[in-house]
Amino acid sequence: QVQLVESGGGLVQPGGSLRLSCAASGSIFSIHHMGWYRQAPGKQRELVGVISAGGVTNYADSVKGRFTISKDNTKNTVYLHMNSLEPEDTAVYYCNLYTVLGDYWGRGTQVTVSS
Repeated sequence: QVQLVESGGGLVQPGGSLRLSCAASGSIFSIHHMGWYRQAPGKQRELVGVISAGGVTNYADSVKGRFTISKDNTKNTVYLHMNSLEPEDTAVYYCNLYTVLGDYWGRGTQVTVSS
């Protein structure tokens, strides 16, 4: 069984920064990619960005240049570094792990950008 635990969410002022972490544990085999999605109130869940097993990253246009994904393979942990946060970034952020055996999700962490 695979578990994903997100942390690092909170309240931040516009223009501020946050770092989210997602630690994966359990029977993890053949990771294809890990990534982050978000869901704002009344909206569908959307991709924020992903990082492949080889370290290649892709981002949604709305966060390019502001958000960066990194990972620590020794800890099975992926990070989302968020800079220049805007009120429109307010959402629940979910970690995703995609492997050959399944697609796994964390429970989410709330990020609120407000003055």
